[in-house]
Amino acid sequence: MYRERAARAVPGAVLWSWRTEGDAGTGRVLPDGCMDLIWTGGGLLVAGPDTVAQPAERLPGDHTVGLRFAPGTAPAVLGVAAWELRDRRVPLGALWPGAEARVALERVAEADDRAAALEALVRQRTDGPARDPLREAVGDPVRRGVLDGLRRGVGVAGLAAELSLSERQLLRRCQELFGYGPKTLHRVLRLERALAAARAGEPFARVAAGAGYADQAHLAREVRALAGVPLTELLAGP
Repeated sequence: MYRERAARAVPGAVLWSWRTEGDAGTGRVLPDGCMDLIWTGGGLLVAGPDTVAQPAERLPGDHTVGLRFAPGTAPAVLGVAAWELRDRRVPLGALWPGAEARVALERVAEADDRAAALEALVRQRTDGPARDPLREAVGDPVRRGVLDGLRRGVGVAGLAAELSLSERQLLRRCQELFGYGPKTLHRVLRLERALAAARAGEPFARVAAGAGYADQAHLAREVRALAGVPLTELLAGP
């Protein structure tokens, strides 16, 4: 069973949990432009931004808890450019100093509410007397401009012009913040919009038009490319 709730102290973040009930199986984690800090039961790891769906093995009784950062904000907390973690899962200890990572692991392992413990870890790392890098990341004009422009359907050249950047500068900033360039990010965000509409019961032709695909065939190709399965199979799965 999957559950999520908005984080109270980490702007834009979502706390989630997944408890496997019944038979084991393999789920599918879809690309969403986000990065996650995850408690797996055996340790803390960071899930980088995905370009395609990633398999998720589930065993009976597994309980996984995570904090999903808003797109483009995790690098300010983790201290690493998003592109370095693209399509990767790495232990938190590979990113944070050893002692800090060990203390973080102990606090989450001993907590009754591990999701709240993850949120507290993030806030503790970013709170400071002089500056708050997490809130600065949330308010970053490039981050906000990219997300807003892509959702409006602005192309790369137009987006660079709106942000007073060259296309090369825009690519570099997007890779630092989101893990990939604006074209890939656009495809990921468009897929999210399409799946939300499809799960709400809209006909696939209307889903394609509303999300910005050329036609239903274009939607079908993009779903298979990013999710690895046809849209009907994706909607029927966990």
